Amino acid sequence: MKIDLKKLSQEIINGKKIDKETALLLLDADLDTLCQEADKIRAAFMANKVNLCSIISGIEGRCSEDCKFCAQSGHNKCNCDVHSLLPDETVIAAAKANANAGVKRFAMVNSGRCPSAADFERIISIYEKMSREVDINLCCSLGFLTNEQFIRLKNAGVKYVHCNLESSRNYFEKVCSTHSYDEKIENIRRAKDAGLNVCSGGIIGMGEGWMDRIDMAFELRALDIKSIPVNTLVPIPGTPFENIKRISENDILRCIAIYRFINPDADIRLAGGRILMKDNGKKAFSCGASASITGNMLTTSGATIKEDMAMLKELGRIVS
Repeated sequence: MKIDLKKLSQEIINGKKIDKETALLLLDADLDTLCQEADKIRAAFMANKVNLCSIISGIEGRCSEDCKFCAQSGHNKCNCDVHSLLPDETVIAAAKANANAGVKRFAMVNSGRCPSAADFERIISIYEKMSREVDINLCCSLGFLTNEQFIRLKNAGVKYVHCNLESSRNYFEKVCSTHSYDEKIENIRRAKDAGLNVCSGGIIGMGEGWMDRIDMAFELRALDIKSIPVNTLVPIPGTPFENIKRISENDILRCIAIYRFINPDADIRLAGGRILMKDNGKKAFSCGASASITGNMLTTSGATIKEDMAMLKELGRIVS
């Protein structure tokens, strides 16, 4: 069945929410037209605004979880850096540098299922200092936390919490066995109950099918997620996924466009794996993307903040 993309995009702009049956029809749509219409939806809901965020790895390596894509898992045989919680001044200095470069959101991202009690107290202290000293929105990715811990983070100045679903419910068991999909969802709900905004998405190119990608997009819509990072797997030697064939750029762009059709008023955020696309994903900003992680970190590295700023200015976008 052929779908009228122009008609559909206008219906979405007018308030329609598409169902899975309609989303599956987008898989056979002409890619250029699909991206053009996704960009119209993006412009209608997000205008010219692009949200840039940056991260620092607060704790690295020795993770207890067995995520098959991750170099930091203690179950995998990778030569990743290993360090305990960074000194307060290192994290705060990084936040200031990113704020001075024009980035609007900054996150500490920690390896591990959850921080120790002692580390959590230090994390709260760091966020309280950043909240006082740095003009930037604060985010964190700390694993599984309690209701009380999320409330304390909010009181310390944190506005956003990151917790990826990673993939669809059906495919998740092929990605990780040390925690469940439902644990992820409950963690997201606890963060939202504490009054925090949630950033949640996943990774494409892990061997999953298109139905898995679409199922995850609908799960995120059901959770009312307004910041959706789309990571693309960069296979890492020493992980169980090291030999997975890299996904094509056209498939990445199609996925971003489809996510915009399903989640029209969310920030669709380029995240890890931007280096798999030409010009670090420049074309994706004309296919529905409205946000990105920036700076040289993790598998996102490849473009500096300065380069991203120049690219977005050329596209007529305003960093917000």
